[in-house]
Amino acid sequence: MKIIFTVLMFALPLASCTNPEEKNSDLANADPVNQKFFPVTSFIKGEIFEIKKSGINPVKYTTADNKTDSAWLKIEEIDAAVNEFLTPEIDSTNLTTLFTEKSFLDQSINAITLTYDAKTKLPDSFKLKRWDIYIDPDAQKVKRIYLVKEINSSKTLQLTWVTGKWCKITTLSTDQNGVSTVEKEEKLNWDF
Repeated sequence: MKIIFTVLMFALPLASCTNPEEKNSDLANADPVNQKFFPVTSFIKGEIFEIKKSGINPVKYTTADNKTDSAWLKIEEIDAAVNEFLTPEIDSTNLTTLFTEKSFLDQSINAITLTYDAKTKLPDSFKLKRWDIYIDPDAQKVKRIYLVKEINSSKTLQLTWVTGKWCKITTLSTDQNGVSTVEKEEKLNWDF
């Protein structure tokens, strides 16, 4: 809770800027040493801990080739199911030289949106490409997290994590013409 409050204290003044040019200029010139990123990895690990603590086995829905299959996921298998998105560690100390944060209040979805994009071309070995965090300004809680990882030139993974409810991993395949199609979706639901 303290982490969310700290993030909101940083994000709200930025979201309330009345001059968009001034706001964008301030963000573009932000000092990477003083930039504070929301600790996404710790947040997801905290959510996993809460699932395990509740003793509720999530239902895993796997959709591929227009067919959906479901099965109960054992609690001890949750970490492995989302493991690809637990590295690299996203926090305030290790990615500020590679990524920049932009924040704004999106009134159409009633959320403070924190968007993280690469500052320059990332090393080929670096899979994490971008992520977004959506915070409910009224409840002052994270509503949703979205991460994108490029596994290779033809395969991309996307994680959508809805706080306290479910998460979904979408696997996209890209053909030689650059057209992406959904290869598989795996949704874990623990909100019954």
